[in-house]
Amino acid sequence: MATVLKDEAVEANPWDVSRAELFANDVWQEPMRQMRETAPIHYCPESKFGPYWSVTTYKPIMHIEALPKVFSSSWEYGGITVAGDGIDHLQEGDVPMPMFIAMDPPQHTAQRRTVAPAFGPAEVERMRAETVARTAAVLDSLPLNTPFDWVEKLSIELTTQMLAILFDFPWDERHKLPIWSDAITSLDMIKNRQQERQVMMFEMAMKFFALWQERTAAEPAPDLLSMMIHSNAMSKMDQVEFIGNMALLIVGGNDTTRNSMSGLVDAINRWPEEWDKVLANPGLAGNAGSEVIRWHSPVAHMRRTVTEDHDFRGHAFKEGDKVGLWYISGNQDEDYFEAGDRFIADRDNARRHLSFGYGVHRCVGARLAELQIATLIEEMVARNMRVEQAGDVVREHNPFVNQILQIPVRVTKAG
Repeated sequence: MATVLKDEAVEANPWDVSRAELFANDVWQEPMRQMRETAPIHYCPESKFGPYWSVTTYKPIMHIEALPKVFSSSWEYGGITVAGDGIDHLQEGDVPMPMFIAMDPPQHTAQRRTVAPAFGPAEVERMRAETVARTAAVLDSLPLNTPFDWVEKLSIELTTQMLAILFDFPWDERHKLPIWSDAITSLDMIKNRQQERQVMMFEMAMKFFALWQERTAAEPAPDLLSMMIHSNAMSKMDQVEFIGNMALLIVGGNDTTRNSMSGLVDAINRWPEEWDKVLANPGLAGNAGSEVIRWHSPVAHMRRTVTEDHDFRGHAFKEGDKVGLWYISGNQDEDYFEAGDRFIADRDNARRHLSFGYGVHRCVGARLAELQIATLIEEMVARNMRVEQAGDVVREHNPFVNQILQIPVRVTKAG
């Protein structure tokens, strides 16, 4: 099926890969391939977000991720997307949003250490049985032979349930979590619907402030909110930093898993023979899950800011330069992933993808995301399911989150 084109092509630098329409129209692959082959480290002097460097191959991305003192993630410089401008460029009405993913050590280290136990091996294993049960229940609720939107009925529902469990968020209000997540990341809302976005952000803030007060007065508990409140590193956060970290955890818990679940359907409809492999060999479920995360790349890029003049592989990076690390391109680097533009369920190095980042900022929830995707595949195989695309994919206008907004499908039984 073709992807819906949501706007006309814009005359622009073809290697300005920060253009949102490349992702909305699913045409980012060719400029990224060209850059990998001829200019894997490339300076774009002009874009909607100002000048920036693009790094598009696997090894240089990992190299930069391993140098956090030189390549900062700090919100004070603009944070983790090429769209950010830093505190020196705040406009009237803008509110900075510090969060631990957009901090540098040692502050980042202390705050990450606080939430990490919620995603450790033992805790993820403890959640396995409930993850299986909830996945099975959602799959069993889907209609057979009748078109529906996979994103709405499955991807959003499963990830929202997990977020509510992690936060111990009121179950009957869990539908608000993906709405807030989309408001945080949507370029359309940031640019064109700022007042509506501010209303949603205020609603989110008020809800979590109320939960903060409630959990502060209660005994420590294993949910993420309580862990933060009763920790040395995060108990003294001001209101802005608290909301920034809640926004991070909502987006991180929603976008990676949700969009990988949607990307699975995209992948197995482009290469149905790969789904046949999984149906024939259910033991491939975990590897196929990692391959979906690699191939779809739910986070298209992470941005770093150069803290001092630095020669990087023959390129003169200057203090203050933006550097876009294009995970979505590194995950297709042919030097590491043969036929990297294809989904291959039994790819032997699928787990070496960059989608979770590398180094000190590697995704803290990676194990849980892997569990959720693998469980979905296992339970689909157990039901002998085929998910056939029944309409056009609609994608978000966003160079940061590689988000599928709608994917109409029809579920049938294989056989």
